[in-house]
Amino acid sequence: MSSAILTHLGAMSVEQFLAEYWQQKPLLIRQAFADFTSPISPDELAGIACDVDTARLVIEKGGKTPWEVRHSPLRKRDFTKLPPTHWTLLVNDMNEIEPDLQDIIDPFRFIPDWRIDDLMISYAVEGGSVGPHIDAYDVFLLQGLGQRRWQISTQAVSEENFIPNLDLRIMREFVPEQEWVVEAGDLLYLPPNVPHYGVALGECMTYSVGFRAPSRADLLEELLGHWMELPEAQQRFTDPKRSLQSDPTIISEQDLERLTDFVMEALPDRARVKAWLQEAMVQANDEC
Repeated sequence: MSSAILTHLGAMSVEQFLAEYWQQKPLLIRQAFADFTSPISPDELAGIACDVDTARLVIEKGGKTPWEVRHSPLRKRDFTKLPPTHWTLLVNDMNEIEPDLQDIIDPFRFIPDWRIDDLMISYAVEGGSVGPHIDAYDVFLLQGLGQRRWQISTQAVSEENFIPNLDLRIMREFVPEQEWVVEAGDLLYLPPNVPHYGVALGECMTYSVGFRAPSRADLLEELLGHWMELPEAQQRFTDPKRSLQSDPTIISEQDLERLTDFVMEALPDRARVKAWLQEAMVQANDEC
């Protein structure tokens, strides 16, 4: 697999993909990486899963409970008593664990580095799946070994449609509108919040390139956390030359105005937010 940045997705130029598909609708590209051979074997992935804290085993049937999830660090004996079907091993941050696997991510760097999150690799046996679900981020799903059946829907998903009391957010009802069977080298792009359901048809591996999508709450929490460490954030409210107030149980309109000005004057302006974002996004990317 070439580590050069992609210029085309199949017969489609990257520019057309960005204009018509990115964050808009799914796209299947047959043999996007022709003659693709998985650079890591299932046994190697299982060995890595025993040494890191970013692995999960998902056992749909045959575990202690339906959709049992076993989190890392996993042990070798976790793999010796697995049922013959309907389980999946997933390992996140594989590009950090095995730096040579950065070659899987490099072709997708037509999206800027600050938006790229990680490479997750999954191995599944017959029937293995993580259930019908949605992701809050964009993902390219590259089939690395064997076959997987993907089904997708375009219907909105309500919070009530997720099965309660599970470690996974699995949809209770899922009605597929499109279906494909993918093979090694096929690539499926999914924008955020598209319901999808992948099931292994025999032994298979999938390489998932996920993209960072911070929420407003995430950014505000980080920004304000940074801002509160600055001296101006430590300044206390003052109110010299107060007017006499007849009712001490209320906050006067004058006090509300002063408090509002006190808070608003401390907020960073647009230029300072942009400067912080530039630094924070670069730092986050360097840590990945």
